[in-house]
Amino acid sequence: MIKNIFWILFLFIVVACNNSNPNSEKKVFNLNIDQSLTSMDPAFARNQNAVWMINQIFNGLVQVDTNLNSVPCIAKTWQTSADRLTYTFNLRDDVYFHDDPLFKNGKGRKVIAADFAYSFNRIIDPKVGSSGGWIFSDKVKDRNSFRALNDTTFQVKLVKPFPAFLSLLTAQYCSVVPKEVVEHYGKDFRSHPVGTGPFKFKYWKEDEILVLLKNENYWEKENKVQLPYLDAVKVTFINDKQSAFMNFIKKELDFFDKVDGSYRDDILTKSGKMTRKYQGKFQLKKGDYLCTEYLGILVDTTKAIVKNSPLRDKRVRQAINYAIDKKKLIKYLRNSIGSAASSGFVPAGMPGFDSAAVKGYSYNPKKAAALLSAAGYPNGKGMPTITLSASTTSRDLIEFIQGELNDIGLNVKVDVNPSASLRDLMSKNEVTFFRGSWIADYPDAENYLSVFYSKNRVPFGPNYTGYFNDDFDKLFEQSYYEYDAEKRYALYHQMDNMIMENASVVPIYYDQSVVMLQNNISGYPMNPLNLMILKKVKKQ
Repeated sequence: MIKNIFWILFLFIVVACNNSNPNSEKKVFNLNIDQSLTSMDPAFARNQNAVWMINQIFNGLVQVDTNLNSVPCIAKTWQTSADRLTYTFNLRDDVYFHDDPLFKNGKGRKVIAADFAYSFNRIIDPKVGSSGGWIFSDKVKDRNSFRALNDTTFQVKLVKPFPAFLSLLTAQYCSVVPKEVVEHYGKDFRSHPVGTGPFKFKYWKEDEILVLLKNENYWEKENKVQLPYLDAVKVTFINDKQSAFMNFIKKELDFFDKVDGSYRDDILTKSGKMTRKYQGKFQLKKGDYLCTEYLGILVDTTKAIVKNSPLRDKRVRQAINYAIDKKKLIKYLRNSIGSAASSGFVPAGMPGFDSAAVKGYSYNPKKAAALLSAAGYPNGKGMPTITLSASTTSRDLIEFIQGELNDIGLNVKVDVNPSASLRDLMSKNEVTFFRGSWIADYPDAENYLSVFYSKNRVPFGPNYTGYFNDDFDKLFEQSYYEYDAEKRYALYHQMDNMIMENASVVPIYYDQSVVMLQNNISGYPMNPLNLMILKKVKKQ
């Protein structure tokens, strides 16, 4: 009954709030999010669900295309100073915020450069407490680094060069917001978002339903046709994935992602193909996803928990890298979703990725055994029990790894923690061996290599393994001054090889994104950031 009430309310909202013919068939895109939506405020775009929704409602200076290039958005052109420290953006003059009662006559006003200065200052304002503060933390001096030279010219001054700066600006944290609306709602802007994007916010009952309507004043066009093509987006919040999948099968949802859980074998063969049961019934798309799943090993010998750990010996860490049959894991536990991480920490799909230039580890139990013997632990004899800390969401994967390490003589105990608890332990260097994942915030390998930069030691950054290497740091800093992409990629490869040789991480697999769409849906683009882009989607 409650479900029917929400559906009737939704249909009323779409018809009543759309200026087109109310008798025409509305194109509504239906999707489900299986976890709570935390915020629709760009300053708090810290997880995928938030990023997906924020990307429908807001725009930034630049955006990524399907090949991860930074292309114009509200900034139509830009210039960089000779010293690479000043970026000057020339803004479009036809972009307007969504209509809202807080604007004059309730009509959305034009976006100007001062809006970007305000939006960026908000990210670095400690009073706001944005989860995206790291975006500019070591790149700008203060709020004076963001300047509106006039209404259509916005300037950013950096304290040091950063070749990936334009890629960084594609992050949803860097979306433009209207000052008067943000300051009126304060923290409640999370549930009253006003942006410039292809869809405008209409209704949100937390953990039940979210409604976005077509922005009929949207500025982007495709082949002279105004975007978006859809009339509305309806989001439900069913946290049981099996139930949500059944809704997709019944065509109550147009989109479904994350092929996992008890229904994975129902949909995919072990080779990753769609099973006969569902062939022709819906579309299944796969693509690179900039996410590396890995095991991390704490190697900072100043830590008490490392001093007596057998993992302080590089040969033991390398043996662990050789001991895991990653291809077998992907085929039988993931139905061939993803690829074996036999190169470095930087994943497949990242610009500059080169499996020939970065040498990682492939399955070789003989080498693993030889390294253990050289470390003084023949067949694991004499080695104390090793504790592997993991989250509750990765039990099957961890049990497989545990078995592989047992096969070379290692006695591995698994300590299962809630995801939030494990992240807390990692951020305090309180676990020596842990399962982690690193998802790209922006499409540049610097985002991955920064995890091993000494200045990013905890609690100031994500160097959870305590890897400190002066030579690595020099190369990392040198890359900031290299604007030739191929030469910068060569530096990245060199750094990735250093990480692999040290073996403070055990890359397991490079992930893939998998989405399912009904057969009447077209125009949904796959991209390695797994960014949901609905402005060009059509529903027949």
